[in-house]
Amino acid sequence: MPISGPRTSQTSGPPARNWAGNTVFRARGMQRPGSVEELQHLVGSSSRVRALGSGHSFNRVADTEGDLVRLDGLPPHVDVDEAASTVTVGAGMRYGEVATVLHRSGLALANLASLPHISVAGCCATATHGSGDSEKCLAAAVTAMEVVGPDGELTLLSRRDDPRRFPGAVVALGALGIVTRLTLSVEPAFEVSQHIFTGVPLRQVAERFGEIFGCAYSVSAFTDYGSGEARVWTKRRTTERDGSVRPQGWRGETPADVAHHPIPGIPPTHCTEQLGVPGPWYERLPHFRPDFTPSNGEELQSELLLPREAAPEAIAALRSLGDRLAPVLQIGEIRTVAADDLWLSPAFRRDCVAFHFTWVKDTGAVLPVVAAVEEQLLPLGARPHWGKLTAVEPERIASLYERAADFRELVRERDPGRVFANDFVDRAFALR
Repeated sequence: MPISGPRTSQTSGPPARNWAGNTVFRARGMQRPGSVEELQHLVGSSSRVRALGSGHSFNRVADTEGDLVRLDGLPPHVDVDEAASTVTVGAGMRYGEVATVLHRSGLALANLASLPHISVAGCCATATHGSGDSEKCLAAAVTAMEVVGPDGELTLLSRRDDPRRFPGAVVALGALGIVTRLTLSVEPAFEVSQHIFTGVPLRQVAERFGEIFGCAYSVSAFTDYGSGEARVWTKRRTTERDGSVRPQGWRGETPADVAHHPIPGIPPTHCTEQLGVPGPWYERLPHFRPDFTPSNGEELQSELLLPREAAPEAIAALRSLGDRLAPVLQIGEIRTVAADDLWLSPAFRRDCVAFHFTWVKDTGAVLPVVAAVEEQLLPLGARPHWGKLTAVEPERIASLYERAADFRELVRERDPGRVFANDFVDRAFALR
C-alpha cells in the first residue's frame, strides 16, 4: 500500500538540466522532500520516479518521464561508528561535506574523486572513482544502504545480511529504488603531500606504466595526447596504513616549482595545495578544493576503463588520434582503479586503467571524436563510465558486463512495476 503522509514541495520553472547543461530532463516535475517520510509518500504514490544527485552525469542515466527527486533537502546525517569503522551518511550529502565531519573525528575515507562536490549516492550508483593502484571505486566502501522501494517502504540492504546479492545493488543506476542513507567503511585519518612532474614523455608513461602509477598512493597523468608529453600528479601518504613510509619510487626529471591546474592555461586558484606541502587527506586527494566550484559546467566528459595491462596499447592508440582530439579536447587524464566485486562496476574483477576526457562544450563536434576513441579502445576491453558521454548504445554497454543478466533479474524482483524505470536502463538491460 502507498505510504500516506505530507506532500513534498515541487520546483517550477524551466525544464531541469544536468550540471553541464547538455541534457534537458524529460521529467514532469522536480521534487525536493525535506524528510524521509515525505520521500516515502512521494514514491509510494508515483507511477514513475527517479533520484537526481548533484547532476554531474553527462547522459540520461538519471532521466525519467515521471518525477525527479533531489535528495539534498533530506537531513544531512553523518553518524560515525568508530567501533565498526563505518560512517552512515545522508544520500544527498556531498563528499566534501562528509569528509569535513569525518576528519574532525580522526577518520577518513580511503579515496575521493577529483571533485569533492558530487553527491555520495549519485557517485556510488555510477561507480565513480578516484585513483590509486590499491584503491577501488568509491562505491566499494559501501557496506549497507537504506532504500525506499517502489511501494514507499524503507528497506535496509547490507553486505553482511545478503553477501550474494548486495554487490548487485550498490552500483544500480537508480534502478532498485531511491537511496536515503549509505554506510561506508572508514579508516584513521592520514596526511597526503602532492607533487607534480612536468614534461614527462608519454612514451615513458606507457613503457614504465607500472612503475609510475605505483610510485604513490594516488597518481594521475594529464595529457592532450598530441604533444607527446604528460604532467604526472602524485599524491603520497606521509605514512602507509601499517605505519611504514613508502619507499621513494619513480620521480620525474622536472618537478614543478609552481602550482598547476589540470587544464593548461587556467589559474590553479581552485586546486588543492601542491608543491609537496602535507595536508589532510580530503584537502589533497581531490584535484579541486571543496570550498570552491572549479567550473560552471563549461565542459563535457567521457571516460573508458580498460584492463590495466592494456594501458600501453591504449596510450599508443590515443596518440594516433592526436590530430582529431586537438580541436575539441581540453585535457585527458589517466588513472588506475583496483578490482572490486560490484556487478556493474567497470572494475568488476579486474584492475583497471581509466582514460578520462574533458571536452569543449560542443556535443555535435565532440560526439564523433568520442566515437573514434571508443572504436580504438573497445576492442581492448574498455567499458564506458555509466555517467559520462558515450557514443556506445546502452544495449552494447550492458553486454560488456558478465553479471548483466543477474542485475536484470534483481531489478525485476525488487521493482516489478518498474516505478524506477527509465529509457537508458531499460534499453541497456532489455527490461521493456
